[in-house]
Amino acid sequence: MIRVIMHGCNGKMGQTITNLMKEETEIRIVAGVDPRDEIQNDYQVFPSLEACTVEADVIIDFASASAVDALLDYSVTRQIPVVLCTTGMSEEQLNRIAEASHQVAVLRSANMSLGVNTLMDILKTVSPLLAEAGFDIEIVEKHHNQKLDAPSGTALALADCVNEGLKEHYSYKYDRSRERTKRARNEIGIQAVRGGTIVGEHEVIFAGTDEVITLKHTAYSKAIFGKGAISAAKFLAGKGPGYYDMQDVISENSR
Repeated sequence: MIRVIMHGCNGKMGQTITNLMKEETEIRIVAGVDPRDEIQNDYQVFPSLEACTVEADVIIDFASASAVDALLDYSVTRQIPVVLCTTGMSEEQLNRIAEASHQVAVLRSANMSLGVNTLMDILKTVSPLLAEAGFDIEIVEKHHNQKLDAPSGTALALADCVNEGLKEHYSYKYDRSRERTKRARNEIGIQAVRGGTIVGEHEVIFAGTDEVITLKHTAYSKAIFGKGAISAAKFLAGKGPGYYDMQDVISENSR
């Protein structure tokens, strides 16, 4: 049985994963960490990582970017692999994650869903063909009105996938309102929409002369991210030091 510490257990995603775990037979949550205590869970919840002494095989993190530094220290010190699902981290934190992966297994993904990661693979293939043909590339992402970071980590990851196969690096344009100039050829526009209870929607638009190709992923429930995180935890448990992502999970599950 794989033992999990749920970091951020009383948040929306923490509770989604808690409920999904009830249907699992080979993995379970043995402890939670969250400063809020208004929710009753069927496992012990600690107010901080420092207070949690429960033995575990992997940590699933759905807390906040501000808690990542302490989480990495805890993971390295106790040698517990960690699935990092939090987004909105700084460049310094991303560097710290890379450093920590030399000491403990770390899996980080901007998006945990199978569909989004499949879209990323598709973009790596089609983007060079369409860019070479002169198509302009725009990304529009939509999320609920409580999301803090914009653009989303997923939108940035999609842009990186587009860029990966291009002959020249395209720059990212986040705001066109501050300048009155024509669109540059070698740029990717990234626009963020925040409203209502939109779970997550990402469109990659390839606009050519007299034709448009749109690749789109829509999330209707947070459960898709929770299922991905659980699959990632199963994959990461028992792994030695290394830096992994959802592509590694998908590759192993497809064998």
